Amino acid sequence: MDIETSLKKLFSLHTFGIKLGLDNTINFLNHLGNPQKQLKCIQIAGSNGKGSTSSFISSILQEFGYNVGLYTSPHFVKFNERVVINGKQIEDEYVADFVSCNEKYIDEHQLTFFEVTTAMTFQYFKDMKTDYCVIETGLGGRLDATNVLNPLAVVITSISLEHTNVLGDSIEQIANEKAAIIKNGSKVFTGLLKAEAEKVVQQKCAETNSQLFLLKDFISEDGDNINFLLDSKWIGINSPLKGKYQKYNAALALLTTSKTFNFKQKEKYFLGIEKVIANTGIQGRYEYFNTDPTIIFDSAHNPEGIENFLTEFSNEEKSFKRRTLMFGAMRDKALKEMLQMLSRHFDEILVTDINYERAARAEELIALCSALNINGKLLSEPAKYIDNFRENDRNECLVVLGSMYLLGEIKQKLLAAVA
Repeated sequence: MDIETSLKKLFSLHTFGIKLGLDNTINFLNHLGNPQKQLKCIQIAGSNGKGSTSSFISSILQEFGYNVGLYTSPHFVKFNERVVINGKQIEDEYVADFVSCNEKYIDEHQLTFFEVTTAMTFQYFKDMKTDYCVIETGLGGRLDATNVLNPLAVVITSISLEHTNVLGDSIEQIANEKAAIIKNGSKVFTGLLKAEAEKVVQQKCAETNSQLFLLKDFISEDGDNINFLLDSKWIGINSPLKGKYQKYNAALALLTTSKTFNFKQKEKYFLGIEKVIANTGIQGRYEYFNTDPTIIFDSAHNPEGIENFLTEFSNEEKSFKRRTLMFGAMRDKALKEMLQMLSRHFDEILVTDINYERAARAEELIALCSALNINGKLLSEPAKYIDNFRENDRNECLVVLGSMYLLGEIKQKLLAAVA
């Protein structure tokens, strides 16, 4: 089976949707010989900041000389972006061989896309002899396919209302789902959680005899500046990823690695933060895709993420004479709230379809804009629009924001056009 056929097979598994529960994953891993049991992992859950924090942790461990596996989702342009070791994506041949060798089992047991991808990732990291792995959960935590691990450390970045149809309609319920990745005797690290979420995590740590580290106890703030307490010394954090919220993510990565491993060469912690883009290839976080005119890509996809984006965007929005937003998101997101927040900062909102079964249709978004008295317009060819926008006045700005699937589709078309 070649890579095109194997990927077609993998993506066809979306037909089975999202199956909450671990039985399929556990049985498949048993079939494979339980590769996950040979991995040393840091597992990360949260509503926002999972991908960035995972990348910061991976980059730090790389700077200390380790062979580090990084598993994130979804991808932007290429499936292989999900499974990376020291910045190098999984080989096409490995994906093709894995799917081909296990096709019969996959079909007989009707495994989902995420179940197969997760099991393949564990097998790959084991085969490649990784020293450590950084594993991002998919949906929630308790019933997510990644929750078969016994991690060295657990990280919970943030908790907000999301996937309420699956995870629950309160912060406490969602916190319970995510905190379920905490195992007995874990080291647990949290970002700046709301009080009700923090209480849930504290209770879970008490039940599992786990040691809890709260980011708020290790940082000090002065405006947009954040200092981190490392070995009784306050050190300022500078992140190549824009936004104060990325400094929080970097600080959480520093807290996690310093308290889990206690490495001696302290300067390498900060070198890992500085080199996160080069070491991991992270993208879509307030990413300047073009200048003169400015085009920004950002994967904010829920109200908390939108708020973080707008906090940073407010520093430069008044410098543009016209601001245009291109938007697309999943149907189960707080679409009304997000559109209301964004409409205050943009002259025009363009909505477009995403080729994904969970995505909100453009017509739905237009109807919602109309109901909210928002200037929304339907856009059928987003990549072409971006190409044309590059010829606009240098004082204009286009923000492409929302689901990573939206950004990925557009990037794929733009790259194909110049190939």
